[in-house]
Amino acid sequence: MKPAVIQAVCRVHQLVPDAGTVGVTAIDKRPVEGSVRVRRLGLHGDVQADRANHGGEDKAVYAYSASDAEWWAEELGRPLPPGCFGENLRIAGLETGEAVIGERWRTSGGVVLEVTMPRIPCATFGRWLGEERWARRFTQEGRPGAYLRVVDTGEVAAGDGIAVVHTPAHGVTVGEWFRGPTRERAEALLDADAEGGIRIAPALRAYVEAAARRADPLA
Repeated sequence: MKPAVIQAVCRVHQLVPDAGTVGVTAIDKRPVEGSVRVRRLGLHGDVQADRANHGGEDKAVYAYSASDAEWWAEELGRPLPPGCFGENLRIAGLETGEAVIGERWRTSGGVVLEVTMPRIPCATFGRWLGEERWARRFTQEGRPGAYLRVVDTGEVAAGDGIAVVHTPAHGVTVGEWFRGPTRERAEALLDADAEGGIRIAPALRAYVEAAARRADPLA
């Protein structure tokens, strides 16, 4: 099994006009050369236009797997270079959809990142890619990528290795939650949070609590 590596580090290239309420979007991320400082709110030099729904400590960094990008490139019949999904890190050798919520990664440069939640596709994402019904297609395929919290700051660069240094016992992965936010998975997350094993991001908690209240269809 090949070690996981950061294939590319991406940050905003320019703000581009968008038909949404904000009027512009910072989804145009492109690879940069050399090392980039990673702070609590993300990569130095990166921005978010819609700060009500993007950014913050629990969505400081967005990572997407190279294997998922390659799958989509074949599906859409066009290249999808690093950054085109709005990701900050394009990662090879590590499947973001299989990462457990609360899992921690350490880069070879010493940055520690914690998986917080899947990316929920929005209309801006679809307009940027120019694909009809994109949000629905992206959701149905269940390849969301992962938002990350910065635990230890530092610098990252293309070619840095990534090691999984902690995996919570609850076992709920980003992909499983994205595809099926069931009552059982919600209760596992809430129990882990109550026991101090993870810290559920506020943006995710409302969905987790709602799923935990749902009646069991088999009851």
